[in-house]
Amino acid sequence: MTELETFRAEKDSFFARHPQSPLTPEQKRAFRGLDYFPENPALRFEADIEVFANQETIIVQTTSGDERQYMRHGRFKFLVEGQEAVLTICASEHGYFLPFVDALANKETYGAGRYLDPQPLPNGKLLIDFNLAYNPYCAYNDRWSCPLTPFENRLKVAIRAGEKLYYPESPEGH
Repeated sequence: MTELETFRAEKDSFFARHPQSPLTPEQKRAFRGLDYFPENPALRFEADIEVFANQETIIVQTTSGDERQYMRHGRFKFLVEGQEAVLTICASEHGYFLPFVDALANKETYGAGRYLDPQPLPNGKLLIDFNLAYNPYCAYNDRWSCPLTPFENRLKVAIRAGEKLYYPESPEGH
């Protein structure tokens, strides 16, 4: 098993059994695992971040109408199948946060977007691995409140990596 396959199996186990799973008891009974894109090494980056000189605080609405504060930390440019894309990385007391919506939203990926948690590397870069892109908990049921993706992080390119849409009613259990 690869490191990514192990990570995904552990996540599926958490969703199926853990009391803090985002799934309801009814969803857990039918759960057969999350649906993922195949691993895509081309969407894993040790990224140089263009840090903003003016790190302004932004207010982000949540799915329940609440608000959360983030700092606009910097920008990250990358290529997806030959097309340039740019995303803004946010920061909070919990670390870096990268919400994004891609061209597959509402078709293959969650319409309100997916999240990444970029990790700082010893060389000053950030590890941004779209294979670890995950759906916010509000994708599973409406008892969760999740930050909405800022407009500047809505991509016109498809990110075929990470979690796909969750379908609790499908025959496969995805």
